[in-house]
Amino acid sequence: MKNLLESCELCPRRCKVNRKKSVGFCGASEKICAALVSLHKWEEPCLVGENGAGTIFFSHCNLKCVFCQNFKISHENFGKEISIERLAEIFIEQQNRGAANVELVTPTHYVPQICAAIDIAKKSGLKIPVVYNSNAYENLETLDLLKNRVDIFLPDLKYFSDELAKNYSNAPNYFEIATAAIKKMFELVGESKFNSEDLMIRGVIVRHLILPNARHDSMKIIYWLYKTFGDKIFISLMNQYTPIFRAGDFKKISRRLTKFEYKSVINYAAELGIKNCFVQTQGAVGENFIPNFNLAGI
Repeated sequence: MKNLLESCELCPRRCKVNRKKSVGFCGASEKICAALVSLHKWEEPCLVGENGAGTIFFSHCNLKCVFCQNFKISHENFGKEISIERLAEIFIEQQNRGAANVELVTPTHYVPQICAAIDIAKKSGLKIPVVYNSNAYENLETLDLLKNRVDIFLPDLKYFSDELAKNYSNAPNYFEIATAAIKKMFELVGESKFNSEDLMIRGVIVRHLILPNARHDSMKIIYWLYKTFGDKIFISLMNQYTPIFRAGDFKKISRRLTKFEYKSVINYAAELGIKNCFVQTQGAVGENFIPNFNLAGI
């Protein structure tokens, strides 16, 4: 699978660069780069358990969101290079720490290496679920590589409007691409399954971060998700938007979300009859919730 990096088309950018010699839009070479390994307790309850989700934050990204809270690693490319073998060791270390799962955060541009690391780790006794936490700007053939390797998909569905996608993430045709990807994710893992401790062991949770001045866009996203999947997936509606990085340059997203905006979207989901939906408290907002990317655990 490493040959996929010699003319990289892992994501919809299809840069076709040889990542052994150069980098494409995402900024990643053939070397895995990561910035933090942690036990993360601020994920959805069914992913956290007693000790937290076993997050691994990868550097670089194939989106360029102007409001990215992880801009230090996605835009500024902070991180440390590690081998495939070291990544496999990290998976086992997270399991030994009591993590509820191994959660791969922003993994798209490293799928071939991640697949190899999962295979190694499973031979070494990895048993906890593998979570693929991505922005959903994915190619279907890349997702196919994750079959029987990833147990839970945790994609964002950021925008319905192509104008918003272009303005804020430089991601043309985002909704078309991301919805096809989410359908593929569901095809790969199916309906949600839980263990005796109410932890998800298989399934799809689609996250949506509600943006200021975009609540009607959010409602269109929710409608599509429920119309397409019903209660076969979970939806996570997030109010944690914080105007950082370059968000101040864009007037409509230069402030935090209002209580009215968030509540109106939540009420809409309830009116549709959605049952499998996570919501956040108003306190889950601010820079205090941004991880400290200090290379811990790498």
